[in-house]
Amino acid sequence: MRLAQDGSRDVTWHVRAKSLTFTFDSELWQMNSGSCQQQPKKRKMDELEEAKKELEMWKTKFEKADDMKARLLLEKLEEDDAKTKAQQEMMACIEKQEKNKKEFSQRLSIEEDKIRKLTEKKRDLLDQLRKSEAELEAKKAECTKLKQKFKIYAQIPDTAVKFTAPSKEARDGTDQPIRGVFTIRQRASVFLQGQQALITFEEDKVASQILRTPKCSVSCGDSILNVKPKRIVMDPAVKFEVHLDVSRKEVKVSNIPPSLPVERIQDRLEISFSRPSRGGGEVERVEYDKNTGTGHIIFHQTGVAESLTRRGRYQVHLDSEVNVQVRPICHYQLYRFQTFCGAPKRTILLDGIVDTEDEEDLQDLLEIHFQKPSNGGGEIESITYISSGKTLQAFFCEDNSM
Repeated sequence: MRLAQDGSRDVTWHVRAKSLTFTFDSELWQMNSGSCQQQPKKRKMDELEEAKKELEMWKTKFEKADDMKARLLLEKLEEDDAKTKAQQEMMACIEKQEKNKKEFSQRLSIEEDKIRKLTEKKRDLLDQLRKSEAELEAKKAECTKLKQKFKIYAQIPDTAVKFTAPSKEARDGTDQPIRGVFTIRQRASVFLQGQQALITFEEDKVASQILRTPKCSVSCGDSILNVKPKRIVMDPAVKFEVHLDVSRKEVKVSNIPPSLPVERIQDRLEISFSRPSRGGGEVERVEYDKNTGTGHIIFHQTGVAESLTRRGRYQVHLDSEVNVQVRPICHYQLYRFQTFCGAPKRTILLDGIVDTEDEEDLQDLLEIHFQKPSNGGGEIESITYISSGKTLQAFFCEDNSM
């Protein structure tokens, strides 16, 4: 600070880095002996004190400013570090997001490919299912047709079975069932419609020779009758055996009323069938079915069941005396089931016959014509003709006549 002659102050401040340097130049005023008067010393000291105070104030402000600057610089550095860390985390998140996006795209592509393959497989399976269902329906229809074709309506006749007293060997422990084998044979047949005839020759070569002729002209009085020989196609026939076993120790009891609880009915049945005075014997086991009203009695000894089944009925005491039906226990099995389909070698079918004569006369004319070797015929074993409006089922025997 300089003090000019006019009394003003000239102050110069120099600030460097973190230090403050004050240059205070004061010129001692020169006093002209004639022009200036010396200032009082007290005023000079006051001004100096004031300058020192001002200097201290600026030092304090500078220190505060410097502290604030340092704090701001430190905060800036911390914020820069946080910013850098946040940027790094953001870049890591972006990279992770890109990686996850890429993995998601790959997985999505794989899953879409799996879905596409599964859809194609489902479509193929549905097509195969529809095809299999169609084949199944066709097989069912064929099976139904074959069942209808092979269906047998046969009435098995009743067979008288003679029960004899148990022999000594049977008393010693021989309790084998009574066994029977029945052979069921379906005879091959063909349906003969009206205006058709069947001719059986003694030799099969005669039938073969006539079948090679597409049309046969039969003389019928003043007219000629054209008939067509055809090979016979018979429906399939079957043959099988039925093995029947009749138990010597078991009987089936029916018509048992459910008038008591099941256990009591079983006890009453056991007591009733154990009485020798009524034809019973020692009972091994009793079974009873309430729903069907039937029972199953097993005896220890043979011969009791045979005696009871011959009688057919038995008196049982439940809540009252009840007559029940007694039948033998039969076990049957099917063996040697065979199906066969053939064509007779010596028999032919004549079709397209017009009823120009009576049935018997026309049959005689046909027999005469096909007996002549000149017409390609031969010896006839049998002939059958039916006129229009009639049907006939012809059966064939399983021997050399076919």
